[in-house]
Amino acid sequence: MFRERGRDTPFRDAMKSPYAAAQQGRFIDMRHALTAFMAAVSLSSIASAQNAPDSAAQPLTATASMPAQSAIAADVAKDLDGMMALYRDLHASPELSGQEVNTAAKLAKRLKAMKFDVSEKVGGTGVVAVMKNGNGPVLLIRADMDGLPVVEQTGLDFASKVRTKTPEGVETGVMHACGHDTHMTAFIETAKLLVARKDEWKGTLVMILQPAEEVGKGARAMLEDGLYNRFPRPTHAIAFHDAANLEAGTIGYTPGYALANVDSIDIRVRGLGGHGAYPQTTKDPIVLGSRIVTSLQTLVSREQDPQDPAVVTVGSFQAGAKHNIIPDEALLLLTVRSYSDETRAKLIEGIKRISRGEAIAAGVPEDKMPLITVKDEFTPSTYNPPEFAEEMAGVLKGNFADGRVVKTPAAMGGEDFGRFYRADKSIKSFIFWVGGVPADKMAEAKANGAALPSLHSPFWAPQADKVVSTASEAMTVLALDILKKN
Repeated sequence: MFRERGRDTPFRDAMKSPYAAAQQGRFIDMRHALTAFMAAVSLSSIASAQNAPDSAAQPLTATASMPAQSAIAADVAKDLDGMMALYRDLHASPELSGQEVNTAAKLAKRLKAMKFDVSEKVGGTGVVAVMKNGNGPVLLIRADMDGLPVVEQTGLDFASKVRTKTPEGVETGVMHACGHDTHMTAFIETAKLLVARKDEWKGTLVMILQPAEEVGKGARAMLEDGLYNRFPRPTHAIAFHDAANLEAGTIGYTPGYALANVDSIDIRVRGLGGHGAYPQTTKDPIVLGSRIVTSLQTLVSREQDPQDPAVVTVGSFQAGAKHNIIPDEALLLLTVRSYSDETRAKLIEGIKRISRGEAIAAGVPEDKMPLITVKDEFTPSTYNPPEFAEEMAGVLKGNFADGRVVKTPAAMGGEDFGRFYRADKSIKSFIFWVGGVPADKMAEAKANGAALPSLHSPFWAPQADKVVSTASEAMTVLALDILKKN
């Protein structure tokens, strides 16, 4: 999700995640807890029925006496074993961006079995599954499929051992280090729950499995391949992402900008090389590059409104090959983050201005001005229309216990789900977070500042049972509200 690309590192000793030992038993504990909860509900319902004046005239079952939300939770609890089997399979067999062939095929097969009208190879390896159920809204539900070029070090018994080559030819391990395996698992369960409840909703489901989110190209590819022309155009769109900063099972939502514009920018600083002993005969691109790096810091600290956050980070400075040689060129690699299109344009223009200005100050001739390249990896910001976000948050708060649904600040990470809204701003769009940090690890971090693995970390092992069960229930509840029959 967060556009910084992991570099593959040699897999030395199998390092154990701080989550790994406890993780193996959590699924069983949660399944037992859910079963106990449903038993308690059943006993309470029976007791109420026995005390009711007319209980004999109209027998009650536990399911019939529960509100719809509890019935959904009960079905999720029953399906948890199957969900976790799918999750483990997906986790152990990740595929890189644009290479999600087997992942797409196995999930498309499940959707076909549920009687969706399934189209494959949309925008590359994308899958579109449509189910029409009368007149009504058109709801797009999306999950992303790709893994990352990361060597997994969680210590889980179903950890990925997959190795492959990147498009650049670099051999690497592959890992679902951003939790897309939880996204896909909850997506399949949501589809199953909604199919089972066709008598409770009217409209059209457009469920999409999107490739290449991690490189910011998948949503665009599906749109360019006719997503809104070949298939029903959505009136609403929802998705979720697992979170490495929220306790497992907690739902976070952000009205307005939720995630940032993400740009990758290269600055090729050109000079005149020569001997390190005679710098006066050169135009040193390392010194010039250093000036550019320093001056770029003022774009945010002195030119940007403090209430309109932005980030300009130089992540790489490459130059030279020997101690006593001043090179001809230096290369700066930047990541640039913003929320609005106006701020994005201002930052890019500022990078060009500062680079050129420092080169002029250094006496670089016109034909040697720095070359600025804005890479074709742009991920646009993700925006939750505030009124709709609050409406959806209200639905979630009405379903989950107090404190389970919280408002969260906008993040500087990137997520190309925002493209589906930007392609048609009449769409009511909402992406939310589902926490994946085990409660004991979160408490430990709060108590003593213990570091928690982030998304894209080789150690990220979310408490998957809570993520997929919470997300499945949340997505189903939201879908039934959007597609309600009234």
